[in-house]
Amino acid sequence: MTDRLFTFHPRIVALMAGLMGLSLIAVFGVIWFRLPGDARESFSWFQRLTLLAFFGAIMWILYRMTTLRVTAYPDRLRVRNVFKSYTVPWGDISALRFRSGDAWLQLFDADGNRLGILAVQAAEGSRASRAAKELAAVAREHGAGPATRHPEI
Repeated sequence: MTDRLFTFHPRIVALMAGLMGLSLIAVFGVIWFRLPGDARESFSWFQRLTLLAFFGAIMWILYRMTTLRVTAYPDRLRVRNVFKSYTVPWGDISALRFRSGDAWLQLFDADGNRLGILAVQAAEGSRASRAAKELAAVAREHGAGPATRHPEI
C-alpha cells in the first residue's frame, strides 16, 4: 500500500534521455566493431577502462534524467533531481514558484534557500503548469505555508 498523494515525472526529458542513451550505444557500438582488429588491439587496458568509465558516466546521467520525479507524501515532499535527491518536510516549505519564463518549479524552504524541482519543467508545457498547481494545493493542505518574501504557494 502506498501513501503517495501526488507524483509527477517529465515525459519529454525521459524520452529524450532514453533516445540519446540508445543512440550512444548504437553509434559507439558500430564505431568500435567497424574498427580494424589491429586498431582495437592498439588500445591499452587503461584506455579501454577510461572509455568505459566515460561512457558509463554519460549513461548514468542519462538514466538519472529519465527518472526525475517529485512525489508528495502526507508528511513530506520527495524530489529526485539528476545528481541529488531531497526530502523536505511540509513545514519546511515556505513557497513553490513556477512563473512564466522559469525553466522549472522552484521550492523555497523556511530559511529562504531555493531548490529547483527539475521534474516539473517548462518544456512539458500545460502539463507542467497543471502539476505545479496541483502540487501547490497539496502543499497548502499539508502545512506548507507562504513566507513574506515568497507568497506564491
